[in-house]
Amino acid sequence: MTAADLVPDEASTSDVRLRFDHLSMVFPDGTHAIDDISFTVSPGEFTTVVGPSGCGKSTLLRIASGLETGYTGLCDVNRDSIGYVFQDATLLPWRTVLRNVELNAELHGVPKAERRRRSNEAIELVNLVGHEHKYPKQLSGGMKMRCSLARSLVLNPGVFLFDEPFGALDEITREFLNDELLRLFALEQFAALFITHSIAEAVFLSTRVLVMSNRPGRIIGDYRIPFGAERPHDLRFEPEFAELCGQINEDLKDAHV
Repeated sequence: MTAADLVPDEASTSDVRLRFDHLSMVFPDGTHAIDDISFTVSPGEFTTVVGPSGCGKSTLLRIASGLETGYTGLCDVNRDSIGYVFQDATLLPWRTVLRNVELNAELHGVPKAERRRRSNEAIELVNLVGHEHKYPKQLSGGMKMRCSLARSLVLNPGVFLFDEPFGALDEITREFLNDELLRLFALEQFAALFITHSIAEAVFLSTRVLVMSNRPGRIIGDYRIPFGAERPHDLRFEPEFAELCGQINEDLKDAHV
């Protein structure tokens, strides 16, 4: 089975939440970051991008979020409906878990009673009930990331952008949070664009995995992930899972050329 066998049809419906069409980016210093990137993400699609360091993965997220301009081609997304989860949890140390989760809603002018209700619901979704009044210094790394995720959930975003959110965590915590994120995705069915260096993480979480080349980043592999919505923890040890990881790994080797 080759990458071509696994290429999904591009979404063509009006329900597409994020669309890149022939997207390219050259920075003012002449660095050609990405070249001719085209794909879409719709609700219920969890698309992950893997590729060498410096290939432009994070540039895609920055363009989608509006943090990067000066590109050519099309980036079509409702930026009022984006949840962004960074590599670092970026929690305010002087605010409790509850007050950190409330922050985005507070900045968007959501009335206090409503943002408190939404925040408590989000805290329950990420399994942080009982920790609402703790400060970030009292939390583990995994709990901080769950708090960051809850903060984004409060505004019910249509698109989630994840920039290697679990990269700094130990393997066991990372796998646990992968399980938790997959559970949330099954419940919320948002459109997700996820960046990671971990092939296993990409295959476990995603409905689709895109492989980018070395700079300038181009799509050189496009895989539909054949596993269903319910993915048990031990899926990671199944032969089909390992085979798919191996195919993506071969593409990544080519990406470094």
